[in-house]
Formats: sequence, C-alpha cells, structure tokens
Amino acid sequence: MGGVKTSMEPLQIVTTFLFEPEEVALIQSAAPPGRVQIVVCQSQAEFRARLKDADAVYGSLSGEELAMAPKLRWVQAGAAGLDSLDPALLQGRVPLTNYAGTFAPAIAETALGMLLSLTRGISKYYVPQFLRRTMNPIGTVKSAHHTELAGRTMGIAGMGGIGLALARKAHYGFEMTVVGIDVRRGPKPDYVAELRDPSWFPEMAGQVDVLVAAAPLTPATEGMFNRAVFQRMRKTAYFLALSRGKLFDDLALVEALQKGWIAGAGLDVFPVEPPPSEHPIFDCPNVVMTAHTAGWSPDRQVRLIAFFAENVRRFAAGEPLLNLTI
Repeated sequence: MGGVKTSMEPLQIVTTFLFEPEEVALIQSAAPPGRVQIVVCQSQAEFRARLKDADAVYGSLSGEELAMAPKLRWVQAGAAGLDSLDPALLQGRVPLTNYAGTFAPAIAETALGMLLSLTRGISKYYVPQFLRRTMNPIGTVKSAHHTELAGRTMGIAGMGGIGLALARKAHYGFEMTVVGIDVRRGPKPDYVAELRDPSWFPEMAGQVDVLVAAAPLTPATEGMFNRAVFQRMRKTAYFLALSRGKLFDDLALVEALQKGWIAGAGLDVFPVEPPPSEHPIFDCPNVVMTAHTAGWSPDRQVRLIAFFAENVRRFAAGEPLLNLTI
C-alpha cells in the first residue's frame, strides 16, 4: 500500500470538504505537533493531484481516484450511510470509517418532534388554523383527535445509531415500549423490550403504534416498507422515515394515508428529493415533512469534528480506528 512515512514526514490527509481554519487546527492538534497535515483542496483537480501523496482521505473518492492514491491507508467517509460511495471503496483495499451515531441525537429529536406534531394534532388541526388567523379546539376532551405517547409501542427497523438514539429517548423520555429488528443483533439495551432479526419485521409492523424506518439502504432493505406493510399496520399507527427515502414506496404510503390504513407519517427522507410539487404526498394533511435536515445543528458539527479528531489521533498513533466498516 505504498511507502512508509519516516518520523519526520507529516501524514497527509486530503479532502475537498471546506473545514474552517480553526477546525483544521483542532483536528491537527489531536496528534503530536507536525505529525498530521490536513490538506483542504479548493477543486477536484487539486484533490486528484494531491492523491499521490495522500495517507488518508476525508470524504469520498471514485474508483479511478482510488487508483491514484498508492499510499492511501484510511478513508473517513463524511456520512453515516455508505450507499452513495463508489463500490470500489467497499472492496476492502483501504480501511473505511463512517460517522455512524454522530448525527443520531438531532435525528432522534426531529423524529419525536414530528411524532408529537401528529399525535397532538398540531400539524393537522392547528397549523392550518393559525395560517388562517383563527384558533378553535378540535374534537372533545375524550376524542382521539389528540393522543398520548406514554404506554404506546414503537417498532424500529434498524438499531444502529439513529435507531438506538430514538429508542432511548422514546423509552426514557416518553415512557414508550420499544421493540426492533436489526441484521446485526448485538446485546439488547435495557431500554429496548425486544430485539429480533429482520424476519420478524412483518409481524412487528402489525403490532406497533409507531413504525420507524432507520435502517441503512441495502438491496435487502430497499422498498421494505411497501403496500403490504402499510396494510398490515394498525389504523391508529404512525410511520416515521429517518434514514433513506428508498426504504419506502412513496405511492403506497400516499394510498395508506388517503385510505386511512394508517393515521399519519413523519418524513425526513423521500425516494426522490425534493419530491416534485405535483407529488400527491402534498395532498395528505396527516403528514409532517422536513427536507432531509433532521440531523442538522451546530452541535452536530462539534461532534463531527471531535470524532474525526479522535480518529486522526488514533491513525497517527497506529491505534484501531473508530467506526471501522471494512
């Protein structure tokens, strides 16, 4: 994998991501002085020219660019999901790390915000009234126009960073029972009542009050939330899409919403982003949507820099990297 650096030569980490100067300084300071150099390229041409001396890359690169980097020993992906990366990066020639878990706290908060907007009738009943400059109660004190989360069951497909962060907040913060599925079944956290393999998904979908799409996009998960799943769900249940839009059939979801198969949906992701203005999802009053921004916040950037800095420290010291995927 290329020549070995002498102790006097700094490790070159090459990127096109426009880190702020203070962020570069913070990342470099994680290693001994002079040990690491972050090279922020201003163009793709500069990035390609720098690859011949790169020990690591932050972000992504194509298979063609990978061949231009004979010394490369690490790639830090700039996202949690790996589905958008060139397949050449997934073949194992170069160790690859990702940001799994780094964006999860904000996404979990967004998910609960969307869910509360649905269960408390805020988006369906009161936002439209507010825009009309009126405000009147909907339903009665005993009607189901307003429901509570405590005591309800949330089923999460994908117990990675997003799924676990949401499960923790739903259980401890809202007294919900949480169940889930995941292809990689590690130890079950105390805040998850049941964790099974993906074969349980159809049964789980019919038993929960909130069904969550938090799995990575793979050939096995693409389209897993389909017409049959929405028909299986309870009429009072809600669907939340948090990880990748291609996990669900958008037209089947519209049918489920319009025909009352489910009570509503909270969507941060969509199969085609942004959805075209003529898409029938915009005709569904029982939907809350955000523009794939659930993970955004200043705090996320702080976590991102801190995580990368720790991996830079480990890389310089020859220690195992965090979030190693291959």
